Amino acid sequence: MSDTATQTQMEHAPGSFCWIELATTDGPGAKKFYSELFGWEGQDMPIGPDMTYTMLKLDGKDVGALYQKGEMMKQVPTHWASYVSVTSADETAAKAKALGGTVVQEPMDVMEVGRMAVIADPTGAHFCIWQPKTHQGVGIKGETNSLCWNELLTNDTDKAIDFYTKLFGWKTKTDSGATPYTEIINGEEHIGGMMKIQPQMGPIPPNWGIYIAVDDCDAKVEKATSMGARTYVPPTDIPNVGRFAVLSDPQGAVFNIIKLNLQHHESK
Repeated sequence: MSDTATQTQMEHAPGSFCWIELATTDGPGAKKFYSELFGWEGQDMPIGPDMTYTMLKLDGKDVGALYQKGEMMKQVPTHWASYVSVTSADETAAKAKALGGTVVQEPMDVMEVGRMAVIADPTGAHFCIWQPKTHQGVGIKGETNSLCWNELLTNDTDKAIDFYTKLFGWKTKTDSGATPYTEIINGEEHIGGMMKIQPQMGPIPPNWGIYIAVDDCDAKVEKATSMGARTYVPPTDIPNVGRFAVLSDPQGAVFNIIKLNLQHHESK
């Protein structure tokens, strides 16, 4: 990590999404898939006797990380985790409990790089919090082939809005479309959204998902499926926003890609 600490790091305001991390059943396979799909470079770091933490980089900047789940995490599904930056992991975890959330993993130090905890919101969706020390989080965001949006799918948007606005001080703005969509605003920045799980989505548990910005949604879907990915939602236009798709990697972790409309991108 020492080399990342010396880089000019991107600041992440408290309450903003600062890191994404893949827990997978096949570290080398996942690394190969995402490297080929997004041009990410993997940098393996040993973090235990049989454990490797792979930093994923784009143009030398951190875009996220992945690791292979060991015996102790067998029951944890293969998934992309979203991290929110906080000033104090302990205070945020205590506040989350008081607001009806569950602390799944109590605050713990990650070497000298930061302090983290894993929390389940009152609707059952898991997320992580990150109190940065030497590592702020991603060094690139909102650019092509990097994280650009985080999205909560939940069975109870009212309960979720109540919890997160009190926990992180987020503001929200809900449109009144056929399927209402709630935008999340941290300070002045539009950082993500949330929506109710729809019947056509199938039996999925509440979860936080990630969106990676791409320059061509259709071409990326084609490339991903040729490498063993599964398409859950084929390339679909969102009026005035962009074109997106929902995929899962060969190990089963779900992620979203989106080609943002230029004017939307600039207004963000």
